[in-house]
Amino acid sequence: MKTDMDMITVIGCVVVAAITFLFWEFVAWFTHKYIMHGFLWTWHKSHHTVHHQTLEKNDLFALVFSLPSIGLFYYYGRVDFNPYGLAVAFGILGYGIFYFIFHDIIVHQRIKWRPAKRSRYLQRMIHAHYIHHARHTQKNCEAFGFLYAPKKFEPKKFELKEERQETQ
Repeated sequence: MKTDMDMITVIGCVVVAAITFLFWEFVAWFTHKYIMHGFLWTWHKSHHTVHHQTLEKNDLFALVFSLPSIGLFYYYGRVDFNPYGLAVAFGILGYGIFYFIFHDIIVHQRIKWRPAKRSRYLQRMIHAHYIHHARHTQKNCEAFGFLYAPKKFEPKKFELKEERQETQ
């Protein structure tokens, strides 16, 4: 298996990984709006319900979202080496890491850590997610993105919620 890559291939892979990362925000938005708040509300409902458990049924989505990346890493890394296929896998993996840090740690405080300094954009993303969780229902929610928040979600006065239960 040939694994030597020239600089053009490396740059191309970085571009493919970045585009995949950005595209995955659309995939997450679409899935969140039409699948999680649609026919798989039975899983996602646990995420909109105040509870004290460490895990929730909604965490099954993390497993589902990891499968394309795992499959691509396996296929393009072991079966039929292709650096561009691996770049797609890295883009999905990168999105998953950012999602976990933003959504599960910073917003929902599943691990107690937050950056000391928060940019206005980070505050807007957090605020948009708080708006999404203001409703504990399947319908009439807004702000389905995870890493992108339109300007309309800019908070007039930002207040960080400290306890996980406040964010559910």
